[in-house]
Amino acid sequence: MTKEAKFLLYKLDNSPVSVDVLISDETIWATQKSIADLFGVGIPAINKHLSNIYESKELDRNRTISKMEIVQKEGTRSVTRETTFYNLDAIISVGYRVNSLQATRFRQWATKTLKEYMIKPELCISFPKP
Repeated sequence: MTKEAKFLLYKLDNSPVSVDVLISDETIWATQKSIADLFGVGIPAINKHLSNIYESKELDRNRTISKMEIVQKEGTRSVTRETTFYNLDAIISVGYRVNSLQATRFRQWATKTLKEYMIKPELCISFPKP
């Protein structure tokens, strides 16, 4: 079941950087606007990076994009709009391509988090043998 949430990823210069996301199907989903806010760039930059990610076959569109209906307030009325969301895999891939201070901080956070998982034996990741 989908629920709306506020997701605090990390703090940048003592001010929280947060984005609106949806949590569904054991992943996080965000719009291009939310991804742009997260990395401190414009939507056209996010669109360019996503296009390159899909053209290079780094990710599969069908597995990383979801169209969801979102209710928005427009004046006094509520309007349902179909909105495109991208999952955590797409967000991370974009984060490694964007050139901004916020994206650099995101990469540092992601690397630190992965290292923490790698050095804790109780959180060890095992990979199946081919």
